[in-house]
Amino acid sequence: MLNYETKYPNHVIAGIDEAGRGPLAGPVVCAAVIMPLNKDEIIEGVNDSKKLTAKKREELYQKIIDKALSYSICEIDEKTIDEINILNATKIGMKKCLNNLKIKPDIVLTDAVKIETNLPQENIIHGDALSYNIAAASILAKVYRDNLMIKMHKIYPQYNFSKHKGYGTKEHIKNLVNYGACPLHRKTFIKNFIKTT
Repeated sequence: MLNYETKYPNHVIAGIDEAGRGPLAGPVVCAAVIMPLNKDEIIEGVNDSKKLTAKKREELYQKIIDKALSYSICEIDEKTIDEINILNATKIGMKKCLNNLKIKPDIVLTDAVKIETNLPQENIIHGDALSYNIAAASILAKVYRDNLMIKMHKIYPQYNFSKHKGYGTKEHIKNLVNYGACPLHRKTFIKNFIKTT
């Protein structure tokens, strides 16, 4: 997990990732983080958030926040996603997170997505499984978004967002057809399932 970090010794490295590019509902959430890289400060178990259980992600989320030299989390809402598309929304979210860091990094590592910045960057395919900083960012983004969708479940219980977090499961699509769209749904994502105005 530290192969990319060791490429840049004595550099301040920021990792950036997102959660929620694929769902039919809810925002895309981006996170940027600068983790300390001393051996005694490495958090064991940090990995691609998709490879971890929800319980493990929650545990690591708090540890990452406690240890991070700086971190930033932001959400780009479904209306913006519909207006500018999911890739552009993700890029805006990542850039916003980078700009909100309290420490300016020397280099930026992202999970595949190239962002607009004057800082040197490396865009790593499957970066959340290869870079410690990107993996930490992936956990922050995923846990934050999952918790947000659990809160949204209380407002729109008919869709069962707490279970599928807005992804296009059979249950979600069935509820979408039965109840129609709510304000959280991405109109450009659900047009094949339901008529939207």
